[in-house]
Amino acid sequence: MSMRTISHLIKPQTVAEGAGVSLQRSIAPLRSNEYDPFLLLDHFSFRNPRQGEPRGFPMHPHRGIETVTYMLEGGTAHRDSLGNSGFIGAGSVQWMTSGRGILHEEMPRKSERGGVNGFQIWVNLPAAKKMTAPRYQEVNAETIPTVSHHGATVRVIAGQFLETQGPVQEIAAQPLYFDVRLDAGATFTQAVPSAHTVLAYVFEGDGYFGAEQALIPATHLVMFEPGDEIHVRTDSGVRFLFLAGAPFHEPIVPYGPFVMNTLQEIQQAVRDLQNGTFVTA
Repeated sequence: MSMRTISHLIKPQTVAEGAGVSLQRSIAPLRSNEYDPFLLLDHFSFRNPRQGEPRGFPMHPHRGIETVTYMLEGGTAHRDSLGNSGFIGAGSVQWMTSGRGILHEEMPRKSERGGVNGFQIWVNLPAAKKMTAPRYQEVNAETIPTVSHHGATVRVIAGQFLETQGPVQEIAAQPLYFDVRLDAGATFTQAVPSAHTVLAYVFEGDGYFGAEQALIPATHLVMFEPGDEIHVRTDSGVRFLFLAGAPFHEPIVPYGPFVMNTLQEIQQAVRDLQNGTFVTA
């Protein structure tokens, strides 16, 4: 097995999206598509008890991608143009395949302690599936399996850790999506397909990542070189998102909430939105 080394680190940048939501953004959709199949990684964190509910993301369109919302604290109320509505509570995940088109709204809600903390990731769809019917996979916190192994606590959202399979299924990118917490002195080792793109977003503590065992503190995104295995250890404790997915090796054209393969497809998405034909039964 070849241990993956670190390609590079990303320090998130503060950006404002939606109705003035402040986010820590590590990846944004770009034509270079460097993190294929991952298009966007946002960490949103809000804690100010003197203010009201944080501003959110009023009704907006998506086409050609999957949006993945994972809450750590607080929650997100959502509704869409197909009549779906619900609440993504702490520890829960919504994996939404926008496919040919959906309009939806996401409004964060504070916890009793006054905080909101979570992530949104965009995952690309291959050209053959960009115009499929929209669908949701709603996964409650109680149904996400947690595996404890030699000081590691791993919540398995998608893919397999040891003998445990995550509840999110039938995703084109064949992803692994884990929330990993390591106690002081613990290690985490995971085999990965050699062709997969592999990322780790460190958001608590610090740990030694990759074959070179570089010390990475929160808050950073680690991009790995090709290889068959990931290794992480920590002296004092660390928590990170572990992401892996199969790249599609297709050109992309991002335009706001649309990610398609050609400029003509983007222009068609805009026309459909303007003509009222964006959402179909």
